[in-house]
Amino acid sequence: MTATAGKTATAVPAHEDATRADDAAVATEAGLPCVEEAQTVAPKDARDLTRLFISRLQSLEEGTPEYQYARNTLIEINLSLVRYAARRFRNRAGEMEDMIQVGTIGLIKAIDRFEPEREVEFTTFAVPYIMGEIKRFFRDTSWSVRVPRRLQELRIDLAKATDDLSQRLGRAPTTAELAERLQLSEDEVIEGLVASNGYTAGSLDATNDDSGENGSGPSVADRMGEIDPALEGVENFQSLQPLLAELEDRERTILEMRFGQEMTQAQIGAELGLSQMHISRLLSRTLRKLREGLLTDR
Repeated sequence: MTATAGKTATAVPAHEDATRADDAAVATEAGLPCVEEAQTVAPKDARDLTRLFISRLQSLEEGTPEYQYARNTLIEINLSLVRYAARRFRNRAGEMEDMIQVGTIGLIKAIDRFEPEREVEFTTFAVPYIMGEIKRFFRDTSWSVRVPRRLQELRIDLAKATDDLSQRLGRAPTTAELAERLQLSEDEVIEGLVASNGYTAGSLDATNDDSGENGSGPSVADRMGEIDPALEGVENFQSLQPLLAELEDRERTILEMRFGQEMTQAQIGAELGLSQMHISRLLSRTLRKLREGLLTDR
């Protein structure tokens, strides 16, 4: 610990001193001031430094240490713009870290694409880029079920139109009224309303409590039906009935003995006085006839 100008200064690790020395050397080489703790720079100073660094960035060769220093410092100085944009989505506070990350991507794009000769403030230019990246993040990750972008945008238009018409009409608007407001067909409006169901998804473990006791009702999963494994058999049986009626008596008898009584071909042959080979041929012919009948449009 050493005292300077009446204040106590905390010792700085050697590697940090070396980093700061390197930054100072690069800044001097680039003809720029060395900005320590760039994220704490006051807004007015940040605007002035941004103009200076952007102007100098245009003349530096991309990929050089001087270029990287100028670009990285610009990012750090203007991270307050990202935080400002992210705060506009206060209802999504739990995703603040993700918003800062994607908003920073927008800031970097703005720095790389900004042209000082257009005489536009960098803040005015950068905020739409930052907001665009944050909104794109919500659009791509917020939906529980992935739907086409056209329907995602339609959901937003429908929500706005529904709010406006509800206030004006004093009731929920009809599909026809929404279609007229948005100049769409009713089928397109219905498609958008159905797609809106994919925005959020409920948990199968959530209780659907009709008794009024919190958490004591059956879950959604408990109330979901299951596929009946016998259903396919019922459909096949109904399809086979008319085909079975068209068979000869001996063919139906052989089928009943083979599949109903589960007799072997040898046992069927002994019962009917025929050889096992003959029974095998008859059985194969009958099954082929039924199979062809099932595959034929009737």
